[in-house]
Amino acid sequence: MPSAWGCSGAPHNTHQPHHQRRSLLRLGHRVYRQDHGGFCRVKSRTVNCSFSRAQRLVAQAVAAEAEVIQTVQVSLGDRSYPIYIGQGLLDRSDLLQQHVLGKKVLIVTNETVAPLYLDRCIKALSSGGRHEIQVVTLPDGEQFKSLEVLQQVWDKALQSRLDRNSTFVALGGGVIGDMCGFAASAYQRGVHFIQVPTTVMATVDSSVGGKTGVNHPLGKNMIGAFYQPQCVLIDTDTLITLPDRELASGISEIVKYGLIRDAPLFEWLEDNMDRLMQRDPEAWIYAIEQSCLNKAAVVAADEREGGVRATLNLGHTFGHAIETGLGYGVWLHGEAVAAGMVMAADMSHRLGWIDQSILDRTRHLLQRAKLPVEAPQGMTQHKFRDLMAVDKKVLDGALRLILLKGPLGSCVFTADFDAQALDQTLTSFCQA
Repeated sequence: MPSAWGCSGAPHNTHQPHHQRRSLLRLGHRVYRQDHGGFCRVKSRTVNCSFSRAQRLVAQAVAAEAEVIQTVQVSLGDRSYPIYIGQGLLDRSDLLQQHVLGKKVLIVTNETVAPLYLDRCIKALSSGGRHEIQVVTLPDGEQFKSLEVLQQVWDKALQSRLDRNSTFVALGGGVIGDMCGFAASAYQRGVHFIQVPTTVMATVDSSVGGKTGVNHPLGKNMIGAFYQPQCVLIDTDTLITLPDRELASGISEIVKYGLIRDAPLFEWLEDNMDRLMQRDPEAWIYAIEQSCLNKAAVVAADEREGGVRATLNLGHTFGHAIETGLGYGVWLHGEAVAAGMVMAADMSHRLGWIDQSILDRTRHLLQRAKLPVEAPQGMTQHKFRDLMAVDKKVLDGALRLILLKGPLGSCVFTADFDAQALDQTLTSFCQA
């Protein structure tokens, strides 16, 4: 592998979400997409989008009764799958059931999400009487992302006599998605699973791409597997019930896409951050779709993180050190990543790879999302170095980092940097 993998030099051009954008048609309060072939999807129908005035009125009438579903495809050959994005999708039994290949289903959720969405998920999966539904409810929180807690999923699967044609359904945030996916990958050497994410972090990042696993006391996400779902179903209405802190945490991953590969998305965030913080539904559907388009393109180019996919970890080496150093769950993942991205941008600036404006804009945008932009108290230089030394991106003893280089939307994955810049960043952000 080359010593440095650049975002612009890798297979980034396999997808240009903003430059090859399909046009948008606004009907009432809903947004419909016009494909290159001239059709837009309205619920389960296809309506010609070469609209005359009369056709616009017809489509507008249909829109009053229809749910708009955006679909992003993750292209991985015979393991490809769709990501469905829209409002009210948890009530669409047809979407979920078409991806349940066997009779038995195990829903994996947590104590926070279950009272809000479990009944709707059960109803969607059991409609028509074709499936037998079992449920396991885990404790909520990053501190429970362990093999000991995961054992409960396998216990329930065995007690319910689930076979190899069963489907596990992850109903919850990133922790539930990672744990359920890993449980599915290992149970009887692999059963089907579906992602139904209910947090911003999960919808824009962790539910897409097949990374699954649990934490180890010595490192975050060190035990796991790459295992792709049958589909990802994102009901954006679930964001309504998120606490403000959880909502903000997920925004850090959207900012990440703008920094590493999608400058127009970063600029859109600068113009629309207030709408996201106010939970504007259309703004959120757009932000989630663009994030999924970016993630799907990178995963399709590099499923197992041999090169360009590692760039999705901007700020994560610093961030994972914060999460592990403080204790899992003290800071949310997105909070740690936000501080980590500012540290990565600071180091990039010290190397002379980006100008001051990119560092300033990054810091300001994250502050507008009410995210931390400094390392927490208690994180010393020594603690950062010890924890970063066991990061998954270390290769043959060399620390590799994702750093910004060039104009906005460009980055590198490299071990070839002046160590003095890292020293200076840690000195600036940390206690002695």
